[in-house]
Amino acid sequence: MIIEMRTYLVQPAKVPEYLRIYQAEGLAVQTRILGNLIGYFYSEIGPLNQIVHMWGYEDFAERSRRRAELSKNADWLACVGKMMPLIITQENKILLGAPFSPIK
Repeated sequence: MIIEMRTYLVQPAKVPEYLRIYQAEGLAVQTRILGNLIGYFYSEIGPLNQIVHMWGYEDFAERSRRRAELSKNADWLACVGKMMPLIITQENKILLGAPFSPIK
């Protein structure tokens, strides 16, 4: 399994707006297409105004296939259009489980 971790830095005081839009318009679409939502979080201490979400995939091929499908979905694209103005930066990481990790 691979885990994709996405971290967004959003404009100050815009985390609630971002989460509201995502929950109302993006969550169902993304969950249906990407499948394995591991977690969705926002920062409270440390660097603020960050949103972090993690998605699990069997391998890179599955990730590529699912992300390509998502990028063609009209409902998702409409949601992204509303969230993008709130985002300052985005960082994506692919994480691999250590041999002793409970999530492999």
